[in-house]
Amino acid sequence: MKKSLAACLALVMCLTLAACGGKEGETPAEESVNVRVAALKGPTAMGMVKLMSDYAPVEEALEDKENVVTAGGGNTYEFTLAASADEVSPKLMQGELDIACVPANLASVLYNRTDGGIVTLAVNTLGVLYIVENGNSVQSMGDLAGRTIVASGKGSTPEYALRYLLTENGIDPDTGVTIDWKSEHSECVASLASGAATIAMLPQPFVTVAQTQLPDLRVALDLTEEWDALDNGSALLTGVVVARADFVKEHPAAVSNFLEQYSASVDWVNANTAEAAELIGGYDIVDATVAEKALPYCNIVCVTGTEMMDMLSGYLSVLWEQDAESVGGGMPNDDFYYGA
Repeated sequence: MKKSLAACLALVMCLTLAACGGKEGETPAEESVNVRVAALKGPTAMGMVKLMSDYAPVEEALEDKENVVTAGGGNTYEFTLAASADEVSPKLMQGELDIACVPANLASVLYNRTDGGIVTLAVNTLGVLYIVENGNSVQSMGDLAGRTIVASGKGSTPEYALRYLLTENGIDPDTGVTIDWKSEHSECVASLASGAATIAMLPQPFVTVAQTQLPDLRVALDLTEEWDALDNGSALLTGVVVARADFVKEHPAAVSNFLEQYSASVDWVNANTAEAAELIGGYDIVDATVAEKALPYCNIVCVTGTEMMDMLSGYLSVLWEQDAESVGGGMPNDDFYYGA
């Protein structure tokens, strides 16, 4: 009992010193920063589940976040999962979020809308878009001419990627094909399941979701492969992690801390498919069984710094040449790329 009491007293003294800044002349402990993070229900959120899982118990235990002090500094988190980017963008611009996972082109749009108020921290998802068909008539992009494609993601990466690929393959995306835009990926899956549609553009993991309902549904085209076949010097990207520039300026240590933790989460998810799938199911992103099948095809990454800048600027350049409004009217400046 005496040993236990002594240990407890020692812990209290350590915490007191940390809260008060320690000995004279030492750097005071950094106040814990509460970071508000949003991700879309899909690969961007899937890569974050380990980080979410690690910090959910901490978040629940903090009743007074404003006065939390940790001996080594560090972040606490509030996570939001959204069905579409339309739910995230206004909150980010209005300062209700600090960090968000958004479609790659939307990052540039938000940068332009806020006069440089958005910074890209990392590329988090490479190409995950596929054309699926309940049939066997689509073998190439050219076979989509005159057909109807159900899709979601209008005004973001899916739309601009599809329009670009159709155009490069000789199909006018406005007159040579009918694109039936839905508000969510799940609506596309429902259209396929009901028979209202036979062709859809879907990202993973929703391809796998659709295939669980329609065993004969096949992947007709991998849009990443179709993009690579054009040999245009760029890569098809899906998502990035962005932050408010003001938040990055005010809390550089918190941003660095987040990137380390997020990168570790991505590595863990890619290396532990079964365990990650259970977390993904637990957060109601997609069913755990679906997640386990889809994860190897989701291309979840955490690319930062100069490599991130090279990948993203190349992709945005292709979109800008096709339609300047797809990137918000102009290419972002170098201050758009964190750490590059």
